[in-house]
Amino acid sequence: MSVWRTYAWWLGLALLAPIALPLAVRTRRNTLRLPPAAGLLCGLAGEDLPGKPLRLLLLGESTVVGVGVEELHAALVGQLAAALAVRCGRPVAWRACGENGIRAAQAHERLLPQVLDQPFDLALLVFGVNDTTRLTSLLRWETALGSMAQALTARGAQVAFSSVPPLQHFTALPWLLRRLLGMRAGLLDARLQQLAARLGAGHHRVELEFAPEYLARDGYHPSCLGYRVWAEGLAASLAPAVRCVP
Repeated sequence: MSVWRTYAWWLGLALLAPIALPLAVRTRRNTLRLPPAAGLLCGLAGEDLPGKPLRLLLLGESTVVGVGVEELHAALVGQLAAALAVRCGRPVAWRACGENGIRAAQAHERLLPQVLDQPFDLALLVFGVNDTTRLTSLLRWETALGSMAQALTARGAQVAFSSVPPLQHFTALPWLLRRLLGMRAGLLDARLQQLAARLGAGHHRVELEFAPEYLARDGYHPSCLGYRVWAEGLAASLAPAVRCVP
């Protein structure tokens, strides 16, 4: 079924290419570009709590470096660390390793080597938007994520994946691109779920209402509220799977 869905998507793209491609070029040229959040790429949440810190890594694309908000403590990594500290009753030492616009295969080459010298208890991989918009093949997508997950697992980390965001709700995109890219994101996420099941890793959905207040002013990245809701949803699903008691 997934093979036929993939073929159907490519057929639809081919038929709509005369409209979709100029629309994509115009959208890319006109979309507001926001910088990564300011602040150190590592920190400690819940420092007043007892116990040994849970070592958390977020590895991924622009949301990992907090595009859409001013400071990293208000971004996904800072808010997830704070939410996990509350749920687990112990400090959370976090590190963000990300790059705006990066795809999974590029992250395997450029980002992964930056974190393999540091031990982590939990590694959350956050990818999908750039691989969706750049039409990464499903095989290349799965191979890159699988290689990163296996490398981190071999160094003692429990690996989890955040689901591919539903691009059909990104208001910065015109309706046709939202439909096409939303379907493509679904194909990548289905492959990601299969990979997670094979590796015994968690697959955690982006639980976020894509209303205006949940989006940054670019209509593409989460706002502070959006990051908070996303982080709280992730913490609720991640906490049972991690060892909360040191």
